[in-house]
Amino acid sequence: MLRDLLKQTRSFRRFNGNDRVPADLLKTWVADLRYCASGRNCQPLKYAVVTSPQSCAQIFPLLAWAGYLKDWAGPEADERPSAYLIQLIDKEIAENCLCDDGIQLQTLLLSATEAGYGGCIIKAFKNTELRQLLQLPDHLQINYVLALGKPVEKVVVEEMKNNDVRYWRTPDGVHHVPKRPACELIHAEY
Repeated sequence: MLRDLLKQTRSFRRFNGNDRVPADLLKTWVADLRYCASGRNCQPLKYAVVTSPQSCAQIFPLLAWAGYLKDWAGPEADERPSAYLIQLIDKEIAENCLCDDGIQLQTLLLSATEAGYGGCIIKAFKNTELRQLLQLPDHLQINYVLALGKPVEKVVVEEMKNNDVRYWRTPDGVHHVPKRPACELIHAEY
């Protein structure tokens, strides 16, 4: 079952902009993160939950989308995320989050997939403007933005060729993602 969920969990960049992700569902997913492992058990991560159409519209232009797709400025107005979870590091708790950020982001994506939603982890954003928009106090640092919604695109996993990690889109809008063969993931057996 986990393997099936992992195979379905992709980075989606186009959503049904009219299908809202309920705030209560997002809060449930965030509450479930308490059960994740945490380096030093510090638990320094917090989340800003964004679901209002107005706030989502203000956040969207502060994000960069799909760096390998040079001719694509991001999703059209009706294909934009309907929610965001903004991952924050509370610097009053710890200066860094070690590996907690990845553990929690993957857990959130798995939760979204299980509920019929999808997401995209975004690290490229206008930090100063987003901080101002969210009115964050100094001790909270933005780490990642998780864009969420009901996916409307097809994402296909392909075998990687010639060590080329770049994803691409075909003219019909299908998003192709190259993955290394499993045999390359194991360095050695002892």
